[in-house]
Amino acid sequence: MKSGNKGLEQVKRWSDAVNAQIEDIVKGVPPFPLVRECLENINPKADAMCISQTPAEALKREWAEHGLDGFVKMIAGQEMGTKTEHIKFAAVGKYAAAKILMIGDAPGDFNAAKKNGALFYPVNPGNEESSWEHLFHEALGRFFAGSYAGDYEAQLVKELDDCLPEKPGW
Repeated sequence: MKSGNKGLEQVKRWSDAVNAQIEDIVKGVPPFPLVRECLENINPKADAMCISQTPAEALKREWAEHGLDGFVKMIAGQEMGTKTEHIKFAAVGKYAAAKILMIGDAPGDFNAAKKNGALFYPVNPGNEESSWEHLFHEALGRFFAGSYAGDYEAQLVKELDDCLPEKPGW
């Protein structure tokens, strides 16, 4: 890609090199326990999609490698916009806000959900396995029953906030 901007060309080369390294390195890394079961539970009841700032090609490869791609209607990577835009284009105006649930592991995911009026379920860094277990055994049931919003969601978000460092090392 030639843009005429030397700085952008350098960034593009760097980005392509990082993506190639990730493709070489990230293989055979299974999903957390109960991710598949959560997706199996979600799939017949909702239109699920994967949204990420990872390149779409890498997402599609990783989801296919583990047989998870059949559980989502779409896999949207960084080329398709921000997570806020992904939710907006895919769900806002098509579903009531209480029927949209973003599952994520960072404050940016929470912000993307809230900017669209959606609900949020946190996968807590360092406690991913217990987060997926809780989603599978309790939170999805509450979401589908309509009893997720409010105090229940707020408590889960507080748990995410509590596990994040005040001053990240980066």
